[in-house]
Amino acid sequence: MAGEKNLAEMLKGMTPKLNEGEYVFVTLPNVDHISRADTICEFKEEEGVTVIIAKQKADALQLPYEYIASWITLEIHSSLEGVGLTALFSSELAKNNISCNVVAAYYHDHIFVDHELGEKAVNVLKTLSENYS
Repeated sequence: MAGEKNLAEMLKGMTPKLNEGEYVFVTLPNVDHISRADTICEFKEEEGVTVIIAKQKADALQLPYEYIASWITLEIHSSLEGVGLTALFSSELAKNNISCNVVAAYYHDHIFVDHELGEKAVNVLKTLSENYS
């Protein structure tokens, strides 16, 4: 199933959903001791492997982290070839002094923002979507 490529349609249908919980970014030299069932995402970089994991799991595994995030899923199935969605929502969040870390997966875009700003970020994204319609 192909994802949406039309920017107007992606914005109108993005429907931000705040996932429950707290999430952290951890960097490790290897992830052999972490079950893939426990991770949200991982990315191998030259300096180590970055893992996004629930804070509760990181605490249980005694993993070091600095940043606690809320996880927002945009429920539109956007195409990996879609142009402009990330630029527009990240710009709008920046106008509201909210930094964002974005992960584009096959079906959805996922946005990680400071945990204290999760609800505010969802409201900013909903307003963007409504005003673009």
